[in-house]
Amino acid sequence: MRRVPPHARKVSGDRSDRCAGRVVTRSPVASVHRAQHRAHVFRIPMRTRFRGQSVREGVLLHGPAGWGEFSPFPEYGPRECARWLACAREAAFEDWPEPVRDSVPVNTTVPAVDPARAHDMVRRSGCGTAKVKVAERGQTFGDDVARVEAVRDALGPSGLLRVDVNGAWEVGEAVRRLKRLDRFDLEYAEQPCATLEELAAVRRACDVPIAADESIRRAEDPLRVKAAEAADIAVIKVQPLGGVRAALRVVEACGLPAVVSSAVETSVGLAAGLALAAALPSLPYACGLGTMSLLSGDVVDDSLLPVDGRLAVRRPTVNYQHLSAYEIDSPQWLSRMQEASR
Repeated sequence: MRRVPPHARKVSGDRSDRCAGRVVTRSPVASVHRAQHRAHVFRIPMRTRFRGQSVREGVLLHGPAGWGEFSPFPEYGPRECARWLACAREAAFEDWPEPVRDSVPVNTTVPAVDPARAHDMVRRSGCGTAKVKVAERGQTFGDDVARVEAVRDALGPSGLLRVDVNGAWEVGEAVRRLKRLDRFDLEYAEQPCATLEELAAVRRACDVPIAADESIRRAEDPLRVKAAEAADIAVIKVQPLGGVRAALRVVEACGLPAVVSSAVETSVGLAAGLALAAALPSLPYACGLGTMSLLSGDVVDDSLLPVDGRLAVRRPTVNYQHLSAYEIDSPQWLSRMQEASR
């Protein structure tokens, strides 16, 4: 019998913090060219190599509603980048849904680091939920086991532990490896295989609940994951889905419990994910929005960093002095933004 995914506690609030919805409704600009005088290209080094990246780059757009972030990863083409740009435009020129809670529970994210560092990261985070990256290129499954074991030790028996495979395993090895890792009491496994069909096969053969990430954010039809019975949980990232309102529609149509996660953004991009998490009617899991600590710097004064495993719902404002420390001259990024707008 399949194990029912454990739910983190729901969060409620008196809605006294309205910062996530405190913007002016305006129509988006007609073209990126008109907005480029408001665009700032940034490059921020990462504390630890993550997803093969040692720096995080992107474009910040400033509009009447606030700041938006356009930071697709290098492998994304113009068609996918168009959704990331739509998210940045929405943040800069439109309003966000009203929040229904004042704070959001978050997990700490543990990159593919050695066990001692993984243990230390979890203990320092103050979070009761941890997501551990596994299946890193150049590492062994033994490395994964040691890292997950260290994280379980740091969390204690009551903490929640999830692993993220980024689609790296075949069906057979996913089933075998998840069964071995489940001795550490996994909350769920995120994207153990690349395709929907593979996810569905693993889900049928394994008791560990399955969460879909890439199968939603990089899909032509994000709703296929439910029809294929490929996942128990939907991992939702606002930029790849085209903005807060578009992501909210995906969650509503998908019908699966959602975990709102980040794309390793600055606090500008994280604010959009936080706005979505704050607006969802139900929030049964800790969200993957506690990733600001993976970057070595930020463009705001008061970064979106969790306190006691929670993020207060708010929208930080860019500090131009901080921005200038990371701003770069990059015609390539402006061209990429222009291509995404076609």
